[in-house]
Amino acid sequence: MLLPNGIRHLPGYLDRPAQETLIEAIRAVVADAPLFTPVMPGTGKEMSVRMTNCGPLGWVTDKQRGYRYQPTHPVTDRSWPAMPPQMLDLWNDIAGYEKPPQACLVNFYADDARMGLHQDRDEQDLNAPVLSISLGNTCLFRVGGLNRNDRTLSFKLSSGDIVVLGGEGRLSFHGVDRIYPATSTLLKNGGRINLTLRRVTP
Repeated sequence: MLLPNGIRHLPGYLDRPAQETLIEAIRAVVADAPLFTPVMPGTGKEMSVRMTNCGPLGWVTDKQRGYRYQPTHPVTDRSWPAMPPQMLDLWNDIAGYEKPPQACLVNFYADDARMGLHQDRDEQDLNAPVLSISLGNTCLFRVGGLNRNDRTLSFKLSSGDIVVLGGEGRLSFHGVDRIYPATSTLLKNGGRINLTLRRVTP
């Protein structure tokens, strides 16, 4: 499978113990910054994922102000919890970028959730890659080119897989077509967690 330039798939990068350690860290994040349901700008339509963040900045969206990064949780108004060291280690090992990530978006996908094709372009620093970590049930991930109508290809992401969007592929359209229920035992109630590490400012 030939991926677009700048996109890397690292299957099975995290073994089971590393996945379990990361899940414990995420549980602590969610206890401090509860999952919330984001809504689309303009329409106010709810997304099918629930989300939260950790790090100095968090990605949020609402009907009135749209997509943006901010230092506080939109519901609790508290600062986001610190990014767990395991995430920083992964960035240092894989990203090949000298500055640390400033935001980790935590997306929880129930088994019926999906994510339409989109670009990650709300960051000022587009030279930094985006690091995406899959935990829990397998998903069907779709990736295309720099235009929404470009040809796309789809492949499965399993628990422990990592995808890097960088270089020419940094602004590639991508999305999640479906979740495959009962394909992992990592999350006791099923579903999938996706962690997206991003550098926001130059």
